[in-house]
Amino acid sequence: MNVRILSNLECTRLLAANRVGHLACAKDGQPYVVCFNYAHADNHLYAFSLPGKKIDWMRANPLVCVQVGEHSQGRGWRSVVVDGRYEELPDRIGHQLQRDHAWSVLSKHAEWWEPGALKPVTPPLSDSTPHVFFRILIEEVSGREASE
Repeated sequence: MNVRILSNLECTRLLAANRVGHLACAKDGQPYVVCFNYAHADNHLYAFSLPGKKIDWMRANPLVCVQVGEHSQGRGWRSVVVDGRYEELPDRIGHQLQRDHAWSVLSKHAEWWEPGALKPVTPPLSDSTPHVFFRILIEEVSGREASE
């Protein structure tokens, strides 16, 4: 097996070519990892979710990590890890341009709102907008590739 380091450009291309990653966050020393759909644009990963554990934890600690991978022939693979910062895009004055941009980036992809709009349990009703647009500011990126 041959392993090599991916360039920043190769890492960016892999992020842009994919739509699903693993998002890691931590609260009180406890890590939490979850699959999420995203869209890559302008040094950010844009996403959409209903409130829940990951949103609560990222609000408490905005430092996050994202892993995106691809499998190739045989046992080959490519993987990129993003160290970044959670930035919520709330539905209020001062954030509308960023929120509209997030919607624009995400809506270029079919069914962009899934699975972020689906929950295994029904959330309690509230007067606030139930969905959360957010982005991950990419602060550092690294990648590896293995081939036979």
